[in-house]
Amino acid sequence: MRFIDLSHTIHDGLVTYPGLPAPKIAEHLTRAASRERYASGTEFSIGRIELVANTGTYLDAPFHRYERGKDLAELELESLAHLPGVVARAPRGMRALGPELFGDAQLAGAAVLIDTGWSRHFGTPSYGSGHPFLTRSAAELLVERGAVLVGIDSLNIDDISSGERPVHSLLLERDLRIVEHLTNLDRLPDLGFRFFAVPVKVRGLGSFPVRAFAIAEE
Repeated sequence: MRFIDLSHTIHDGLVTYPGLPAPKIAEHLTRAASRERYASGTEFSIGRIELVANTGTYLDAPFHRYERGKDLAELELESLAHLPGVVARAPRGMRALGPELFGDAQLAGAAVLIDTGWSRHFGTPSYGSGHPFLTRSAAELLVERGAVLVGIDSLNIDDISSGERPVHSLLLERDLRIVEHLTNLDRLPDLGFRFFAVPVKVRGLGSFPVRAFAIAEE
């Protein structure tokens, strides 16, 4: 089996989404300070991180959009892990991606991942503008065909030129999961892999970073 990492690395100062604060990573307890607490030759580092939930590669739960929607702690593991994966390859340079992107693919029970190639800009100013996104009609098709999770390797699954977020609204209302800021989708086969994106089990949060990855047969 082959493991394929689909996540960006989070580091101190990383800008994921323009306008949101970057994470701060430091030590709560340094190795030097810990020596006073333990036996001679024994030391530990206890780290601390301050970040907004929408940092790096992250998952959106219904609570992100809807007050009464499921939060991270309520998400069923079977909706996050070991999902059969399907990759839809978007033509490079196309921004508004409609239902025709999925052709006649069988999507029921699947994690549907949208490969746009936009992740090549991650960590640069170019990433924050002009990104590819799904249209509402594409989201409607994903719901109709029974997708469980939808992921994309760009800034946002929605067009952010206005304050409307029709794709987030529809998918999260229908209890689908959304994963944004994926990477390495070009390394995946179109079919025949399993997808995993499990966040920390936190009550009262609607988004959180994940270590998204896939397992494919050699």
